[in-house]
Amino acid sequence: MRFQTILLSLIILLGANLKAQDVISAKDFMAAFKKDKSIVVVDASTEDNYKKHIPNAVSIPHKSLYKDGDIEGLLKSPEELAKIFGEKGISNTTQVIIYDDGSSKYNSRVYWILKYMGAENVRLLHKDMEKEWRKVRVPLTAGASRVKPTTFTPKVNKAIYANIGEVKKALASDNAVVIDSRAANEYNGTSEKPVSKGHLKGAINIEYKEFLQENGDFKTNDEILVVAKKHGLNPNQEIIAYCVTSIRACPIYVALTGAGFTNVKVYDGAYNEWIADPANPLAK
Repeated sequence: MRFQTILLSLIILLGANLKAQDVISAKDFMAAFKKDKSIVVVDASTEDNYKKHIPNAVSIPHKSLYKDGDIEGLLKSPEELAKIFGEKGISNTTQVIIYDDGSSKYNSRVYWILKYMGAENVRLLHKDMEKEWRKVRVPLTAGASRVKPTTFTPKVNKAIYANIGEVKKALASDNAVVIDSRAANEYNGTSEKPVSKGHLKGAINIEYKEFLQENGDFKTNDEILVVAKKHGLNPNQEIIAYCVTSIRACPIYVALTGAGFTNVKVYDGAYNEWIADPANPLAK
């Protein structure tokens, strides 16, 4: 325990006031956007929000990456995902910058999916129209985007993905923690909308918003590590995050990995898959 505390303190010192290395500021985005025309900008918000987008940004709503079926939110196959990304002009090595509606949920979800698929150069941009975007004059348009299709070859990174068997093993382990990233009333099974029967028995509750500022942008690394320490997390643990469809789990993945945690996974099946089998235990 003493070693873990020292290690976390060291990471906090190294983190200083920086944000995760894959989170780009609006100022740095504009510099890169003007200079490098090979960058693919992704709008991960809904189709309605995409009506006004950064010029040539491609629309990839997170829901377009899920397969049909009784369990909502499960990823399509790597081959299907690769086809979608390739058609949007994204290869394994393409520089990709993703933004959403400013919540950091949807761009984090698409970011995690791309990292799972083996994309090498993916960053996140927070949408802050009233402050940062207006200050640096991030342009918006309703015009069509020009896309040059390419080939995306899947190189699946299983190290950041947890299946239901791995989650059950983690719940029974002393050196692993499963995080329910939903609101407290969903975790406790008292929410009426969405209806919740409780949480995975043994999971702890850290709402994803604890890692975000009030405007939806990520906190600095040292602030993220303070949150992690408050909840007893340490860099040696295997950490698995989930929510209903693991959209809200992905900001936790971004926050912790950006702050130096190296064994963080997302349970893609999430609450929806867990409750599909009545034999899987829930708690309130």
